[in-house]
Amino acid sequence: MMRHNDTQSRSDRVLFAALAIILATVSATLGSAMSYRPNTQSAAAAPVVAPQSAQDMILTQLVAEHRCLSEALYYEARGEGRIGEQAVAEVVFHRMNAGHYGHSICAVVYEGSSHRGCQFSFTCNGDLQRPREASAWNKSEQLAAQILTGEAPLRNATGGATHYHANWVKPSWAPTLKKTAQIGNHIFYRGSRES
Repeated sequence: MMRHNDTQSRSDRVLFAALAIILATVSATLGSAMSYRPNTQSAAAAPVVAPQSAQDMILTQLVAEHRCLSEALYYEARGEGRIGEQAVAEVVFHRMNAGHYGHSICAVVYEGSSHRGCQFSFTCNGDLQRPREASAWNKSEQLAAQILTGEAPLRNATGGATHYHANWVKPSWAPTLKKTAQIGNHIFYRGSRES
């Protein structure tokens, strides 16, 4: 019986790993395709695009959510290791669950990105235009896929945090929130009404 459970557990891990790799590969491929902008100087020359099926729209949304989570992990915590990146993911999910920061991963991550005062600095400070370090980006993509598939469960190490900052920054909002944790170089907080 024990051997059967161990074998099943191992096969589950292999399945999760395969799903994570597939999700990361699809995300990278579709991300490249979605960022391509053809020259469309003439409207007559633009190709007619058929409406997407519901499954295509769901897959596109899933890939976008994976990409947004990967970007948050990479740009906000790539130097903090796996635990630091998972802590950032927790903040994204806590914000999403709170309901007033956005109802999807991308909405939370890109909240306010069109103006100064964005919620995640990389979305408005030019970091997205800089080349990524391939190894760190791949690790962030893989961890994001593992989080989304449940292979890397989030354990609330941040104590319900919806905010954080680097320990060398002193934001004006920090004293108005409850400090919940410090993980690596990040200090985490939540509001008094958030639990």
